[in-house]
Amino acid sequence: MSLTRLAIIGAMTGLAGCGQVAPLEPRAGQALPVKPLMAQSTPTAEQLLTPPTYARPERVDELMKRSEPREADPFDLPPPSGGAAPALPAASEPQPAPEDTGPVTPP
Repeated sequence: MSLTRLAIIGAMTGLAGCGQVAPLEPRAGQALPVKPLMAQSTPTAEQLLTPPTYARPERVDELMKRSEPREADPFDLPPPSGGAAPALPAASEPQPAPEDTGPVTPP
């Protein structure tokens, strides 16, 4: 077998052991966080890892219960008549910047 195949087999074997499920417990010599001031008891590891309901609100996909025609929208205007954008007036062609630009001195 080539070295590449051995590396792939080793990586797959290592990944297979990553999904092991066991109850979570604090490390040896460590304790869970202290009890919050207003709580009646110290929360367990499972309670600490469960997100509150406001962290994952339910999604509402269906806002309408029945299919109804839409009301007329007063802001739904047709496009303006004419195709291209209006042209600039003849006197408003861009002018080149003056050559003598520099620092401004106060009067």
